Amino acid sequence: MLRFFAFWQTYNIVFMAKLREDIEQNLPFISVLNYGGEEYIGIIINQDQFVTSFYDLNSIRTPEERTAFLEIGETWWWESNRQFPINIFCREQIYPYAYAIKTFNSKDVRIILGPVVNLMNLTLKRVKRKSVQLVRKTR
Repeated sequence: MLRFFAFWQTYNIVFMAKLREDIEQNLPFISVLNYGGEEYIGIIINQDQFVTSFYDLNSIRTPEERTAFLEIGETWWWESNRQFPINIFCREQIYPYAYAIKTFNSKDVRIILGPVVNLMNLTLKRVKRKSVQLVRKTR
């Protein structure tokens, strides 16, 4: 019986590694997060120091809607700079999926895989340091 459980655990590890690799290659815009012992799969809208909001893929009602949602995600991923949330970049297309938005407390969320959008990163200005070099002319 112990050999079966060891085999099953090894199989699960290999299966999860393959699934993770498939998500990273084929659906790079999908994030996997852990909250309250549950894993959620979806597209993160925004994560700041207090709140994490995302579209939960498992909350989307029909397979046809899931396919359309993934196509919108693919459009967002390849046609945007990925700093703007999907609900800003694809406003009209993503609006029907507002029912699938979940919001969690950020301190209890652990991102396992995938990209994270943070609107605060847009407001930070980078300070460019200017170096001034004094050159003395000799006469």
